[in-house]
Amino acid sequence: ACWCPLSPTGAQTTQLLVEPPWRPAVLWDRVTLTCQGSGTAGATTWYKDGQRWEQKGSNFTVTESGTYMCDRPDTGLSPLVRVVNDRLVLQVPAQDLLEGDTVTLRCRA
Repeated sequence: ACWCPLSPTGAQTTQLLVEPPWRPAVLWDRVTLTCQGSGTAGATTWYKDGQRWEQKGSNFTVTESGTYMCDRPDTGLSPLVRVVNDRLVLQVPAQDLLEGDTVTLRCRA
């Protein structure tokens, strides 16, 4: 019998969910980041601005601007999420967008 690994399209990946679901996330929205991947939530490793960061658990409310990602043992590193503290920001929904999609933009100040 032949064992074949999952194809890349079927492979599980680590996701970093943003609430409220807009990008770039802005600090004054009280942004919550949630790391989703396989394995226990306690095994989550967080990174801020490219450096390992001592944050416990699989979710937290952001208190500092910067770039965040998380790591789970079985599914690896999440994509980066940027949290800004700009006074004026143009936001798009925090979801994958394809050419031709209709999208709502938000200008926030």
